[in-house]
Amino acid sequence: MQDAGPRHPAQTSPVSVAPVAAPPAPGVPAGPAAAAGDAADLAARRRTGWLVTLVLAGLTALPPLSMDMYLPALPQVTDALHAPAATVQLTLTGCLAGLALGQLIAGPLSDRWGRRRPLLAGMAVYVLATAFCAFAPSADLLIAVRVVQGLAGAAGIVIARAVVRDLYDGVAMARFYATLQLISGVAPIVAPLLGGQILRVTDWRGVFVVCTVIGVLLTALAWRRLHETLPPEDRHSGGMTETFGAMRRLLADRVFSGYVVAGSFAFAALFTYVSASSFVVQDVYGASVQTFSLLFGLNSVGIVAVGQLNGKVLVGRVDMDRVLAVGLALIGAASVALVLLTTGVFGRATLPEVAAALFVLMASMGLVLPTTNTQALLRTKRSAGSASALIGTSSFLVGAAISPLASVAGSGTAVPMAITQLTCVVVAIAAFVGLCLRGRRTVEGP
Repeated sequence: MQDAGPRHPAQTSPVSVAPVAAPPAPGVPAGPAAAAGDAADLAARRRTGWLVTLVLAGLTALPPLSMDMYLPALPQVTDALHAPAATVQLTLTGCLAGLALGQLIAGPLSDRWGRRRPLLAGMAVYVLATAFCAFAPSADLLIAVRVVQGLAGAAGIVIARAVVRDLYDGVAMARFYATLQLISGVAPIVAPLLGGQILRVTDWRGVFVVCTVIGVLLTALAWRRLHETLPPEDRHSGGMTETFGAMRRLLADRVFSGYVVAGSFAFAALFTYVSASSFVVQDVYGASVQTFSLLFGLNSVGIVAVGQLNGKVLVGRVDMDRVLAVGLALIGAASVALVLLTTGVFGRATLPEVAAALFVLMASMGLVLPTTNTQALLRTKRSAGSASALIGTSSFLVGAAISPLASVAGSGTAVPMAITQLTCVVVAIAAFVGLCLRGRRTVEGP
C-alpha cells in the first residue's frame, strides 16, 4: 500500500479531495485542457448534489430498513408459515449474518473491480432475493433467502462508505458522513411505523414487495447517477491474495484497529439497547407500548441531532479525537449511571431517570460512531473498500455476539443490559486510549 498515513483535521483542507479520475457528472462540461478537465471533473463530483447524497444514504439504510420494516410482521410470518417463533427469529439472524459477511466480500471486490460493478451486481441480487422472500413457501427457505438478501445488500453499505472515501478527505469527509447519517438515521425510526402501515393494507409478504420496489428504484438511480469513483490506477490488480493482504496490513495498523474496535464496541452498546430496551422499558418499568415507542423515537432523534451538531458545527473547528474523547466520556458516564440506577444503589430507579440516562447514552453515539468511522478510513486511501468492509463487519459481528448478553437473566431485570453496555463502553475507551492515542505517536499508518 502506498497510503500517505493519517491526516489530522487541522492539516487537511475542508475542500481537499483525493485526485481521482472519473466521468464528469451529467450536465457538467469538461474544460478545454487536460488539467482544466480534471479540475472540472473533480469539482463536478464534489458537488454530489442532493440526489447522489440520497442514493448513498439509501444504499446504507436499505438493508437495516429491510430488517426493521419486517419486525411488526413476525407474528404473521409465524402463523402463515406454521413455524415456531424461534425459527422465524432466524430470518432476522440470517439477514444480519449476511450483512456482516457480505461486507468482507463486496469491499475487497470494489477495491479490485471499481465501485460500480460490485455495487450494481449486489443490488441486483438483493432485489431478486427480496422479491423471492415475498413468495417464500416455508420458513426454512425464507431463512436461506434472507441470508442471500443480507449478503447482497451488504454491497450497498460497504461500497457507499468507500465511495465517500474516494470523493472526500478529512473535514469534508466527516461533514458528508454527517449528512448521510441524517438521512440514513431516519430509516430505523420510521421503518417499524411504515411496516405497521403496510400491514394495515396487506400481509407480511407485502412488506417485501415494498422493499423490492425501493431496491429497484435505488439500483436504477445508482446506475444512472453514481459514476465510478475509483480510477483503474488505484485498484488492486493482484487478485484476492493482494486484497486480503491489504486487510492484514490494515489490521496491523494499531491506530486503524483501535478506531475499529472502539466503534464496534460502541455500536454493540447501541445494539444492546435496541435488543433489550423494549423489555426493560415495558416489563421492568411498566411503560405502555406507546410510551416505549415515544422514548425509542426520541433516542433515535437524539443520535441524528447530535450527529448533525458534530458534522455541521464541530468538524473543522475541534480536533476529531477530542470530539471522540468527549463522546466516549459521555457514554461512559451514562453507562455508569445506568448501572447505579438499575442495581438500586440509590434506591429503586424511576422510568424518567433510566430514560434520561439512556438518552444521553444514545445521543452521544452521534459523536462516537461517525468519528470512529471517519478516523479509521482516513488511515488508508487505496484500500477504502477493504477498510470499509472491516469496519462494517466488525460492528455487526460484535453487536450480534454481545447484545444477547442483555437478556441472560430474563426480561424481569435491567441489570444485564446496563452491565453489558458499561463493559462495551470500557472496551471502546481502552481501545481509543491504548491504541489510537498512543499509536499515533509511534506509527504513521499502513
